[in-house]
Amino acid sequence: MPKKMLFVYNPKSGKGAIRSRLTDILELFTAGGYDVLVHPTASKGDASETVRRLAGEADLVVCSGGDGTMDEVVTAVMATDPMKRIGYIPSGSTNDFANSLGLPKNLLKAAQTILDGNLYSCDLGTFNRKYFVYVAAFGAFTHIAYDTDQNLKNTIGHFAYLTQAGTEVFKLPNYHLVVHADGKRIEGNYTYGMITNSRFVGGLRNITGKSVEMNDGLFEVTLVHPPANPLELTEIFTVLLSKDMLQSPLVEKYKANRILVRAEERINWTLDGEFGGSYMRTEIRNLQKALHIFA
Repeated sequence: MPKKMLFVYNPKSGKGAIRSRLTDILELFTAGGYDVLVHPTASKGDASETVRRLAGEADLVVCSGGDGTMDEVVTAVMATDPMKRIGYIPSGSTNDFANSLGLPKNLLKAAQTILDGNLYSCDLGTFNRKYFVYVAAFGAFTHIAYDTDQNLKNTIGHFAYLTQAGTEVFKLPNYHLVVHADGKRIEGNYTYGMITNSRFVGGLRNITGKSVEMNDGLFEVTLVHPPANPLELTEIFTVLLSKDMLQSPLVEKYKANRILVRAEERINWTLDGEFGGSYMRTEIRNLQKALHIFA
């Protein structure tokens, strides 16, 4: 008896790359023994709603899109059936999570990876009452990694970020935070922070650190102090984007399973590149090996 697959895809992701290969992908899944229920998303939140409604009828949930689509699908799966297997065909412009897992960039090869059946259990994050797949971030530079043109990043590296961020150095936020990371108390003024389970953020490798294991039960925590001048801003980006693991008193890095962040004012957070809400108190936990994905 054929197995059932729910296939949710974002037709606009990555300039609509999935459209030209959709028939080939569906033929591949059908030949692999699946009856496929296909749903193209129509708006933000549609992927999550569809999975909540239909995942119970499927043996496997597959999504195609960017990290935002993946985030929606994972959130819905965790709310309905946390043990459900997930397949991912990355078709976004950045695909940090897919790159961290080593998924093929070729859409058909990514689909074949799902049929090959190599299931990987990686960590998943909770953010207050929400889930996130690979990054929760706040502060000054949260939009820059996603707004900076990828071709510019590929061509001139971290100087592309300096170009994008240079005009912001004199209007950076300054948050006074108390952070508890696995019992360690950290207090200070910070302009940016990210809690990650990823080898890539904003299309860049190593920004989260070199020794990243995606199923070790630990997040990589990065906290950045406000720069006093453009020279310190340059130092921050040099440290963050260096392949040589440079250090600076302006950048703090930790590993932790549970992080509690308390602020004196509401802070806007992004989760997997999308707005995640505004909070004074944020509790983040690592659910070790909670996400079951073909990779």
